[in-house]
Amino acid sequence: MTLKKQFYFSALIFIVFASSIFYSCTHKIQKSNVAGSHSFNVVEASIKDIQTGIKEGKCSCKEIVSSYLKRIESYDQSTKLNSIILTNPDALKKAGALDKEWHKTKKMRPLFCVPFIVKDNYNTEGLQTTAGSLAMKGFIPAKDATMVKKIKDAGAIVLAKSNMAEWAFSPMVTISSIAGETLNPYNLQHVPAGSSGGTAAAVAASFGLVGLGTDTGNSIRGPSSHNSLVGFRTTMGLISRAGIAPLYIRNDVAGPMARTVEDATKILEEVVGYDSEDTLTKQSIGKIPDNYTQFLDSTALKSARIGVLRILSEKNVDPEIKKLFEQAIADMRNKGAIIIDSIDIPGFDSLRRNQSCPLFQHDINEYLSSLGPTVPVKNLNEVIVSGKYAPYIKDNLNYQVKNATNPGSSICGDAYNDTKRIAFRNAIVSAMDKYQVGALIYPTWNNPPAKVGDMAGYKGDNSQIIAPITGQPAFTVPMGFTYDHLPAGIQFLGRMFDEPTLIKYVYAYEQATKHRKAPELFPAVQ
Repeated sequence: MTLKKQFYFSALIFIVFASSIFYSCTHKIQKSNVAGSHSFNVVEASIKDIQTGIKEGKCSCKEIVSSYLKRIESYDQSTKLNSIILTNPDALKKAGALDKEWHKTKKMRPLFCVPFIVKDNYNTEGLQTTAGSLAMKGFIPAKDATMVKKIKDAGAIVLAKSNMAEWAFSPMVTISSIAGETLNPYNLQHVPAGSSGGTAAAVAASFGLVGLGTDTGNSIRGPSSHNSLVGFRTTMGLISRAGIAPLYIRNDVAGPMARTVEDATKILEEVVGYDSEDTLTKQSIGKIPDNYTQFLDSTALKSARIGVLRILSEKNVDPEIKKLFEQAIADMRNKGAIIIDSIDIPGFDSLRRNQSCPLFQHDINEYLSSLGPTVPVKNLNEVIVSGKYAPYIKDNLNYQVKNATNPGSSICGDAYNDTKRIAFRNAIVSAMDKYQVGALIYPTWNNPPAKVGDMAGYKGDNSQIIAPITGQPAFTVPMGFTYDHLPAGIQFLGRMFDEPTLIKYVYAYEQATKHRKAPELFPAVQ
């Protein structure tokens, strides 16, 4: 072989060898990246799980967010669950920025890389906000609702906006003119309840890690119960409602919806406190502990005195719900709780009556007027004239106009000034004091989720009866499953600003029973 041929032959061998090394390294890097994106399963993951995974190098924030977006893309429309209105086009960019923050500081903010599903009545800067109404299509708020700003400041990501009952009108169904109907992820033939059914269905199906809902009478606790979630309706005045489209501001509460009590508590910790844009929050001053996670005590049921509110639990109850509720009582007793059965509240039925005030027109007009010149409709009349609403809310819209009321100083007021509301609360608290109980319990719903299209199936909703009127906190946690894989929840009602006691009880009960299960229709995406 000539010297020239030897040179070319050697060069060829070198190129092949170098190429094989390059391919091998590149292939390993690509394989590593793929493995990384699939090695962490986001189904049923907790805040602690994802943050630990990032700290240990098992995943990045960007991979976590990608996994949730892939689940939404793979399942939400193909199964017709229909829980999501839109995803945040900047979510991956936000996740990348958080990855850089972690690599630079090696510190994590409390809600670092927590992808949130946010109900579509929360103003979200740069993202369409419609309260489920076609009349609001295309409206993009200039700033976040206070609660959204607080979770972002704590390191969270708004991953998606969720479907809701239009203008939050329905406690039973989640149907909107902007996105249609959301189904129950445990059984697509049934409803997820309303109005925060989109958030509930999405969190239950692990389309996001946690969610935000609103509760006027039922709308955090009902959907949480129907979707095997934890839902916190907190004391009125503990969390700001500023920047959230109202239903009845006198009853509205915003709060967390999550798969675990621990995650809901971590969110609560970041969103409480005074806000000058919601004057009711002045009631919280001096009543907020240093943190709420200190109350996550799995032994807290030992010697806890808990009252059973049979006036609710026995009212036309489905046999399957009754069975689960009695088992829940037995489970608490087994953990050392002292159960005070059949708590009597004198005047209960008469005190709770005639508490409704049709204030929607007043409240929604105030909200719409605060949104600036770009809002498509500026008052309720314009919404009605537009004709852009789901047919099932037509009668409700017209009723609100015909019977419109303005807030009063002693009636139709907030929970701290309305004399009828105060009287009802005093009766509840007096009974709790008499029996020396830390909470009252009852099924969140006395019936399983209704079938889709069966408006007559709306029955057994216990959430409407006490907390929205009295202003007291009420938390729901999973109680098990009834017919056809349908979830049920148990509710704990506490004293004003006594979230710490409720957190103790619901966490201890959750840890003792572990009823939460993922819906089988939405496995990990390969």
